[in-house]
Amino acid sequence: MTPAPVSPAIDVHDLVKRYGRRTVVDRLSLSVEQGRICGFLGPNGSGKTTTLRMICGLLTPDGGGGTCLGHDLVREREAIKRQTGYMTQRFGLYEDLTIRENLEFVGRVYGLDRLRPRIDEALERLGLASRQGQLAGSLSGGWKQRLALAACVLHEPRLLLLDEPTAGVDPKARRAFWDEIHAYAAQGITVLVSTHYMDEAERCHEIAYIAYGELMARGTAEEIVRNSGLVAFVASGAGADRLAPRLRDAPGVTAAAAFGATLHVCGPDRDRLLKAIEPWRADPALAWHEAEPTLEDIFIDLMGRARDNGPADG
Repeated sequence: MTPAPVSPAIDVHDLVKRYGRRTVVDRLSLSVEQGRICGFLGPNGSGKTTTLRMICGLLTPDGGGGTCLGHDLVREREAIKRQTGYMTQRFGLYEDLTIRENLEFVGRVYGLDRLRPRIDEALERLGLASRQGQLAGSLSGGWKQRLALAACVLHEPRLLLLDEPTAGVDPKARRAFWDEIHAYAAQGITVLVSTHYMDEAERCHEIAYIAYGELMARGTAEEIVRNSGLVAFVASGAGADRLAPRLRDAPGVTAAAAFGATLHVCGPDRDRLLKAIEPWRADPALAWHEAEPTLEDIFIDLMGRARDNGPADG
């Protein structure tokens, strides 16, 4: 017997949110299957946080609609909130309470049963048990991040919305955090996470890129690279990295950046890109080879093509 198809955890279409004359989110559509980790990328002010807040029921869209966890995005916002864990950009718990006291407070807000064993399990899972009596305000960024995540999952949500959760956290803590996120996804929890880190984007099952309120790219990292239409060349050798400022604004070049002692340059048109780098290809000190564009190359190119959504003058 063929199993019945599972409906997406997030299935929204044509979402619009305006503040005055500015359209912050402009006809955005997004579908995420259950148990998937979707990376939400885009520059500051691109509408990522506003979209997250519409999806979890904190904001009402000015247009569009859809479902989240099977509930109508507009009419059943409270039901969505009860099944969603939302981790904001800034640490939102009480710094003058201990780790355990913070979790007790969150549990009472949700009216949770079995509160003590729930807290014990969260403390143990996230390595917080030995620090449970420590004031939250005295924690480092990485430990605050673990506490915030523990608070998000205490009520056993089906959806996690994480808004730049690893900003300012050291690489070891970031890696431990992502290991936990994948463990939650393996349990069937859906995760939508906004990030500026390209290595984190590559750890997601799929990526959605938003700029100035518009969804501009969607798919796995491999699909986005394959469908980007960009061409890239890498130069190595003495002084290769110093060419970046000279090539950055050349016709046909959308990005030119130094990576250690090498130069990475890319653009949408192979012939124009070859013409831009031609003066240096004959230099015997430099070795050139064609390469795949990186996610960073693609997102810089997308930013350059995005239209500003600021209010028009007059």
